[in-house]
Amino acid sequence: MGHWEIFLLFLIIAFVYSSVGFGGGSSYLAVLAMYSLPYQEIRLTALICNVIVVVGGVYIYIKNKQINWKKVLPITLVSVPMAYLGAILKISQETFFLILGITLIIAALLLWIKTETKNEEIISKESKYGVLGNSFLGGGIGFLSGLVGIGGGIFLSPLLNLMKWDTPRKIAATSSVFILVNSVSGIFGQISKLSVEMDYFRILSLCLAVFIGGQVGSRMSLKWNPLVIKRMTAVLVLVAGINVLIKYW
Repeated sequence: MGHWEIFLLFLIIAFVYSSVGFGGGSSYLAVLAMYSLPYQEIRLTALICNVIVVVGGVYIYIKNKQINWKKVLPITLVSVPMAYLGAILKISQETFFLILGITLIIAALLLWIKTETKNEEIISKESKYGVLGNSFLGGGIGFLSGLVGIGGGIFLSPLLNLMKWDTPRKIAATSSVFILVNSVSGIFGQISKLSVEMDYFRILSLCLAVFIGGQVGSRMSLKWNPLVIKRMTAVLVLVAGINVLIKYW
């Protein structure tokens, strides 16, 4: 598989993931893992691509008033330092891919099984989680996200859906904000221990691919059926998780 095939895969991944409020870092890692690239470059590339995808998505969600800042801030503020701590923690390549693969498969099952959706009024009555609870959730997922080198939306979104935390589109918006701040934090953590030369042409070209896919996908998210969005993502996440485990177990 050549450079243009990777470019096309990244564009498609960004489109699908951004349509459900994710950055796509998990699948970027799965694709890059098939090549003999420096381990640090793989993780850093995925995080940078995450940021590019979700920046546009966050802007659109804010513009369409899909973000409830009173609920989002407790989750994201605690997650930032925890993501940095996870990013600077040293783990082996085998441990990294094992954790990533298992987590993706669990997340895919949660996304597929939990298909029931309710209207915003019912959810607002059922989902009264305090600042402490949201902060604890964000901190834990932030640390795990920094550890494996992704934004964390793939962990956060299924849990928020199970908790009936908010409507599917507002959960997608929350995941976008979460991914953005955690990816930036993770990038700083990765850079602080960088010890290999980067192929900047490859990184920049993949950034362009995810920018195009992310801009289109984040706009589609406001129009798609939530059930279709969740199941599309579940399939993509499951395939990525299985591929990672097959290659690195």
